Amino acid sequence: AVARRARAGKPTIYRWWPSKAALLLEVYQRQKRVEVPDTGRLEEDLVGFLKNLFTHWRETSSGSVFRSLIAEAQSDETAAAALADYSLGRRSHTGQIIERAKARGEIPAGVDSAVVADLIASFAWRHLLTNRLDEDEATIGKAVNYVMRGIAAPAP
Repeated sequence: AVARRARAGKPTIYRWWPSKAALLLEVYQRQKRVEVPDTGRLEEDLVGFLKNLFTHWRETSSGSVFRSLIAEAQSDETAAAALADYSLGRRSHTGQIIERAKARGEIPAGVDSAVVADLIASFAWRHLLTNRLDEDEATIGKAVNYVMRGIAAPAP
């Protein structure tokens, strides 16, 4: 489909991108412009981030492109590796939201930002993969609140 829309042959397309996964990832990264709020409160930041992400996935082709990349990664090792690399970067990016909250003393310093970022990503990916991107703010808020309760609890 990409070659047809570009009016080019597959060899031309794959001269620039070594795999379908590489092409999908570049298309996704070029389209992705999700604002990460900094309200001074972690819960509000995470709800805002998820709302912005869901809106972006729903209102642009980014949602279908990312779904395609995830699907491709199920049977293609190159796609799986590209997705894993991308996910590490996203984990770090989302983890910065958690780190800001730690710096403010809002959550314990021992909270693992990468794990919390994975929890948030898991919620987002499930909604993307099941095409449930129309979730209302109250439901998103409830999910984030459950995460907040978990990370605010003292470690055993």
